[in-house]
Amino acid sequence: MLEAGKVLDLSAIKAVLPHRNPNLMLDRVQVIEPGHLVGVKNLSINEPFFQGHFPGHPIMPGVLQVEAMKQLAEIAVRSELDPSGNNDVYLWKLAKAKFRNPNVPGDRAKVEITVASIEDGAAVINGTVSNSGGVTCEAQFTLKMRAKSAPTAMPELFTENDRAAGYAKEVGDVIAVMPHRFPFLLIDGIKEMSDERAVAIKNLTGGEAMFMHAAEDYAVMPETVLCEIMAQADCACVLARPENAGKLGLFAALMDSESFAPVYPGDQLVVDVTLPPARKTFGKGSGTISVDGKVVFKSSLMFAIVDPA
Repeated sequence: MLEAGKVLDLSAIKAVLPHRNPNLMLDRVQVIEPGHLVGVKNLSINEPFFQGHFPGHPIMPGVLQVEAMKQLAEIAVRSELDPSGNNDVYLWKLAKAKFRNPNVPGDRAKVEITVASIEDGAAVINGTVSNSGGVTCEAQFTLKMRAKSAPTAMPELFTENDRAAGYAKEVGDVIAVMPHRFPFLLIDGIKEMSDERAVAIKNLTGGEAMFMHAAEDYAVMPETVLCEIMAQADCACVLARPENAGKLGLFAALMDSESFAPVYPGDQLVVDVTLPPARKTFGKGSGTISVDGKVVFKSSLMFAIVDPA
């Protein structure tokens, strides 16, 4: 039972959440009141995501700020959504997330959520992340519960989405235009690319850090990481345009994201994005992620196109 004023240390957080290193995004939590929680995430250069997200100018990925809010909200509502504690509380919908300022090594991120409502098994949450300079991210999202599951069939192998069919951009071409590196480069190639559409591929394997996030080896890709995969597909294609040579793409907002099914190691993600012509400083995209022809996720997003600092 969450009592006003209660402080949860790392062991108490782990007693509620299934998340584990490197995907646990909270260091300490205080219950202001049962529907209002505050957490802290201290940011150190030793975090694995800093090694691959804008190397040389490390920034906390925006989706991990959303993940921190999601985890804090899960602490607030898990007992109501999943009284048994045996199921998966997941990010069902993300109405909107805005990314306002960066969090970098040395910052301390204050994560704060309030529960707006819990109805029909869905918890609507308002959240913010801030540092000493002000708000860095704000979001509204909805959590739901689903039974833990596992894949029941082998993936379809050697389809038109495999490399043998030919990719418009191999991973080396992606690296040439993207500021992301291991362990936060999350697309393996771009199968098709035109002025207004792209299809990127991401092969999910159990050796990835993002699957080491849960107790009891329940390996399901966090929905926030699916947002990042779609964003990287968008940005890789926009930054490959000649007029954007040498520029960077920074997340500005996520809108209307929805998860339809979990994804597991062994799945091949087909990321199909629509890319309207970008203005000089902003780009937009929307699309879906599919596994074996079934849509598992959708989202719309906006990013800023900027010159390197």
